[in-house]
Order: sequence, then C-alpha cells, then structure tokens
Amino acid sequence: MQTVVVQYRTRPEAADENQRLIEQVFAQLAADRPDGLRYAAFRLADGVTFVHVAVVEGDANPLPEVAAFKEFQRDIAGRCAEPPSPQGASVVGAYRLPLE
Repeated sequence: MQTVVVQYRTRPEAADENQRLIEQVFAQLAADRPDGLRYAAFRLADGVTFVHVAVVEGDANPLPEVAAFKEFQRDIAGRCAEPPSPQGASVVGAYRLPLE
C-alpha cells in the first residue's frame, strides 16, 4: 500500500475552477469505481490551499488513467501560485476516514 499527500496553493482567481475540476474527478470516480484507490481532497480555510491524499492498494495507481483527473492536471501549473508538492506518507491513525 502506498500513500501520497499532495499540497499546493492556487492563484485566488483560479481556486474555484480548481475545485470544480476536483469535483469532476470525484464524480467520475463515483461512476467508474476503480479498484485499489482511496482518495480525498481538501480545500483549506485560506481558500487557495488544497491537499489531496491518495492511498493506492497494489502496484498500479488507477488515478492517472481517469479522464477527469487528466483534465484536472492539464493546466495545474497555470492555476497554481505554489506548485504541487507530492510526498509519500504513512497513516499513523484515522477515525472514520477511508484512509486505513
């Protein structure tokens, strides 16, 4: 199992568009229901910082193959004031979150 946490800041005028694109990713995930993936995204209280947490079970991460995720990534650099910073992580604990 691999856990990745990604944090970045969008430009203020791009934050709502970024959220809309993330919502489309979750809509497609809900429809396609790919196996081996647990995924959450958060918009922090400052309104421009986003945090994504992905837990991949197995060797293959299905997320890069999701069309809506490809669209989300297409112009991520243009929406960001601070680029995405992916980091490996390990779950220390979780309560009622589907991350364990």
